Amino acid sequence: MKKHFYQHLIQIDPIYEELIKLDLEKYEQDELITIVHVQIHHVVVDTVLTELSEENKKIFLRHLHADAHDKIWEHINKYIEHADNKIILAVEKLLSELQKDINEARKKYA
Repeated sequence: MKKHFYQHLIQIDPIYEELIKLDLEKYEQDELITIVHVQIHHVVVDTVLTELSEENKKIFLRHLHADAHDKIWEHINKYIEHADNKIILAVEKLLSELQKDINEARKKYA
């Protein structure tokens, strides 16, 4: 998996562990893990973009495209108060929803 600028803020091992517990083929688990990563990325990018002006959104997206992690953090910290906390909260909300979905799937197919 590609390293993202926000990875140091999030912990998704519990979701991995829950997905592994499901009675799924390895390729199904891998596909679900990929989906989790994609969803997290979308939530983080949306969280950041929601806080930026139009011009600053363009700058952020350029840095994101260039994979310039230091420039991304410098930029978002300049224009978003408590950016790291906002990202953490958004990802935690998503992971909580995913955990509920996994629990429901486990009950349904147990």
